[in-house]
Amino acid sequence: MASIQLPTSSSNFYPKTIHTKKSSTSQFFVNYRKRKHALNKQKFSCRATKDSPGDQQDGNSSKTERSRFDRRDVLLGLGGLYGTTAVSKAAFAAPVEATNCGSPETLPSGANITKFVCPPLRPSPYNLPDYSQRTLRERPAAHCVDEVYIGKYKKAMRLMRALPTEDPHSLASQAAIHCAYCDSAYEMVGFPNFKMQVHNNWLFFPFHRWYLYFFEKILGKLIEDDTFALPYWNWDAGKPVPALFKDRDSPLYDKLRNEKHLLLPSVDLNYSKRNDSPEGDALTKCNNKIMHTQMVTGSKTPKLFFGCDYRAGDNLKGKGAGAIENQPHTQIHMWTGDPNQRYGEDMGRFYSAGRDPLFYSHHANVDRMWNIWKTLPGRNRKDIKDPDWLNSSFIFYDENKKLVTVNVGDCVDTKRMGYTYEDVEIPWLKFKPARKAKNPKRGSKPGEAIAAEMPNSSTPQVFRDASEVFPKVLDRLLKVTVPRPKKLRSKEEKEDEEEILVIEGIEYDGDEYIKFDVFLNAENEVESGPNNAEFAGSYSDVPSKEKDRVKITQSFGITDLLEFLDADGDDNVVVALVPRTGKGKVTIGGARIVLSSQ
Repeated sequence: MASIQLPTSSSNFYPKTIHTKKSSTSQFFVNYRKRKHALNKQKFSCRATKDSPGDQQDGNSSKTERSRFDRRDVLLGLGGLYGTTAVSKAAFAAPVEATNCGSPETLPSGANITKFVCPPLRPSPYNLPDYSQRTLRERPAAHCVDEVYIGKYKKAMRLMRALPTEDPHSLASQAAIHCAYCDSAYEMVGFPNFKMQVHNNWLFFPFHRWYLYFFEKILGKLIEDDTFALPYWNWDAGKPVPALFKDRDSPLYDKLRNEKHLLLPSVDLNYSKRNDSPEGDALTKCNNKIMHTQMVTGSKTPKLFFGCDYRAGDNLKGKGAGAIENQPHTQIHMWTGDPNQRYGEDMGRFYSAGRDPLFYSHHANVDRMWNIWKTLPGRNRKDIKDPDWLNSSFIFYDENKKLVTVNVGDCVDTKRMGYTYEDVEIPWLKFKPARKAKNPKRGSKPGEAIAAEMPNSSTPQVFRDASEVFPKVLDRLLKVTVPRPKKLRSKEEKEDEEEILVIEGIEYDGDEYIKFDVFLNAENEVESGPNNAEFAGSYSDVPSKEKDRVKITQSFGITDLLEFLDADGDDNVVVALVPRTGKGKVTIGGARIVLSSQ
């Protein structure tokens, strides 16, 4: 595959992220233009070294290893940009400088990407068109589209593929946008040693919503049809790869896919690479259980659904993904990518996923899950109100090739963005997990853990103290007893606060695909995975950089599951971690249970 040749002139088109605490996007840019000279004098460059001006604060050069700047110091150091505003725990980040914004060594050595180049910082605030008097674009289910629609989509994609690589509307350019945002090509202004990343945190949903919005508008522009809407692949209902993406002579086809999976009648939302997928009714039940867990019982608060907060100056280590991003979003990527490629390209890697047109229908369904989640019962199923999230921003080229900045707060309502989704049956909404009778023999000593024997493993070990358990390499089934903060809570208390299992310090090489399942109070039958009543969820991640060491925290909502298991009155919960892919390559730092409404 030919390498993508990226532009190096003033036509640079790759976007960067802005986080800013501001009253409005327009006012931010008014303020920014007034203070840009002061910002440049601070020399917070993308590639500052220990002895370079990039480490200067208040005129003093640092000769020590770069460390995290205090957010308040940065605010006050930017020429008083927010000097009259009270600075609390809220975060701030200014636009990333457009120099050396990413380099080949940040990616696997065999990656077909040469270099990232940032665009010039001359964006205009993007104003959403007024759709109140217009017919909304309806994104259709990909399995329901007719030949007329397929003809339009093929034409649009053919025109997009035919554009020169350096054109911001080309498929190569659109794919590189995802690569840049999702493989941490950008450094935070004021925090030159901290990379930006839109995965494993609360930027995941809004970034991809805006990304698809402009991709869709560009396709419509190419065929002169502003009513065109992307199709969504409703894998949540177990649908296989849609037929319109399987025609080898179509511009919607991508040769780097798992050919075996293209022939299957259903997708596997629990795909782990190392285990065969169940078939027939067992697979249907498994898929519905996963969707019910991730959307209904396991994501009843914003943090569980969207992922951890992510603010300027934050290190991504220790953050964590929301339920849907973690599973089945990741499984779809891995299930679709070509296993014959060293890195599972195209869908199996962040840097190459956007090359496959199927990616955009996959993420259209991810976006659809956001809409559906807000309609489900529960008083905490609401969009995040934190201004640091609402005012986080991204830069894209619009359908007219104009560089624009958009913020998260403008994308929380898809109708305001001019589109909606075709209604189809949602089988997982009707799924009812089976209750399991309480086992009176279950252990209850806090801190007690058992590493249970699995095939080809050594003799099981017994730990009596939590300090002996973690950190622990997950090379076999691991059981640990975790104390609960409160038992027998009232219905009102459960509505106010969700009981959450937090698995901390999940650490591994970023080049690895890691997946392990989590169970509560499981006995011996854990091999059937999600079809077990005790299943609480899984951890998994799309492989990213070759050299980075990943360290993540993952949370699981367990209030409903404890009721299903008749364990609401227990003082402790036995947590079982079962490695599925990457056995022995991941270390677990700890496990605890907390109560939270966030």
